[in-house]
Amino acid sequence: MSNGDIFVGEIVGTAILILFGAGVCAAVTLRYSKARAAGWVVIAFGWGFGVLAGAYTAAPLSGGQLNPAVTIGIAVDTGKWDKVWVYLLGQIVGAMLGAVLAYLVYLAQFQANVRRTGTTEGTADEPVPTLGIFSTIPEIRNPVANLITEIIATVALVLPVLAFGLTKGLGESGTTVLIVSLLVVGIGLSLGGPTGYAINPARDLGPRVVHTFLPIPNKGTSDWGYAWIPVVGPLIGGALAGLLYNIAF
Repeated sequence: MSNGDIFVGEIVGTAILILFGAGVCAAVTLRYSKARAAGWVVIAFGWGFGVLAGAYTAAPLSGGQLNPAVTIGIAVDTGKWDKVWVYLLGQIVGAMLGAVLAYLVYLAQFQANVRRTGTTEGTADEPVPTLGIFSTIPEIRNPVANLITEIIATVALVLPVLAFGLTKGLGESGTTVLIVSLLVVGIGLSLGGPTGYAINPARDLGPRVVHTFLPIPNKGTSDWGYAWIPVVGPLIGGALAGLLYNIAF
C-alpha cells in the first residue's frame, strides 16, 4: 500500500466512523431529534455500525485500521513502524472531518441549543452540553481509574483484532470487519460505562478539537484537562496488546 492510498483510506474510513458515532450521540442527546433519549444500547450499536461502514470502505486502500491504538498494536507486534505516521495523520484528519460532517447533519438541532428564558411561553429548559456528542467524558472523574479503564478496554479491542488475523476462515469470508464491529458494540455495552470507551485516540482528540472551534450556541467546555486520558490510555493499551500478542501467539 502506498503512503497516498493509506492516507486517503484512513481519512475516508475514519471520517465515516466518526460521522456515524458522533451522529448517533447527537441523535440521542440533542433536543428536537427524533431519536432523543434512545439510550446507551443505541449509541453502542451506532458506533459499531460506524466501524463496520468505515473499515469496509477503507479496507481496499489502507486495511481500514482507523485507530492509532490498533496501528500501534500492529507495529509493536510486527516491528514495522515506517508507515505508522501516515496512518496516524490520516486518522486524525478523518476524525476531524467526520465530526464536522456530523455537526452539519444536526446543524438545526445544534442551533436550537439556545438558552431561552423569560419568553411568553415561560422559562425554557437549560441548553444541552454538547461535548459528549464529540468526545468522551468520565462519569466519575478519577484520572487513575479512568486511565486504567481505557487501557483495559483498548487491550480488549486490539488483542482480539490481532488474533482475528489467525482465524483463516474470517479472512477468506471477508467477515473480519463485521466481527470487529460486533466486538466494538460489546466493549461499549460491557466496558463503556465508566469513561464512554474512547479506545481510540483519534476518535476522541479530533472531534474535541472540532468542538473547540465550532460555533455551537451554549456548547459548554471542551474539557481539555481530561483530554490526555483518552489519548494516552488507548495508546498504552494498544502497545500492551501488541506485546501480549507477540509473546503469546
